[in-house]
Amino acid sequence: MKNFLRKVILDAGEISLDYRQKGFEVSRKSAKDLVTEADRAVEKFLTKKITEQYPSHGILGEEYGSTKTGEYCWVIDPIDGTSSFVHGHPFYSISIALQRGGETILGAVYAPVLDELFTAEKNAGAFLNCEKIQVSPTSELIDVMAATGFACIRAGLEHNNLKYFNRIIPKIRGIRRCGSAAIDLSYVACGRYDVFWELNLKKYDFAAGALILEEAGGKVTGFDGKPSPTGETLLATNSILHRQFLEMLNLL
Repeated sequence: MKNFLRKVILDAGEISLDYRQKGFEVSRKSAKDLVTEADRAVEKFLTKKITEQYPSHGILGEEYGSTKTGEYCWVIDPIDGTSSFVHGHPFYSISIALQRGGETILGAVYAPVLDELFTAEKNAGAFLNCEKIQVSPTSELIDVMAATGFACIRAGLEHNNLKYFNRIIPKIRGIRRCGSAAIDLSYVACGRYDVFWELNLKKYDFAAGALILEEAGGKVTGFDGKPSPTGETLLATNSILHRQFLEMLNLL
């Protein structure tokens, strides 16, 4: 399954790059939520390949929802960071997780423009382009490079990220927003970031990235410190900083 996952995600990346070069139609799922021909083409390609190889497996994708249920389920975000993709930014990714009985056992996040493939297998470590990765050793808030996102604000939700952002940003070194939760989680995994938090994510946004981070030595929970199967709130750290960020997030 690992070799299959590696091949199909790289092939899917090529499809996205082809659309990036030749152009594509853009439509709206909501006022601020975009979807492109490339999103749909990548998900259709992955669904076809998975169904051919593993006909008994279920699939949960962002654009076309879920297929049959079963012990195994592939969780797909065909283009995580569609707004970045539309605007020609390099920070978008394809994210695929394989779950068995609801537990993620394989994960891959591929950033095609950057040609960076993050992978992980449960209890077998995390890798960037086949080189093993691990989280940063950062322990002091003043040294933290963090990442976050604002899907909740884009969706017009009252419980949004601005209050958390305003509390955290004065206490740390810096913050970045690339627009792809899967990349953000992978960047915490390889030590480029120390922390990532966000609200209102979906399973396909974080399932693969969460496994990659955990296998690199990091920790992923909700803001309550418990596992976050829905992504309503998500805190991902290098483990060392987890308690400090939970305290800040829960002071509000």
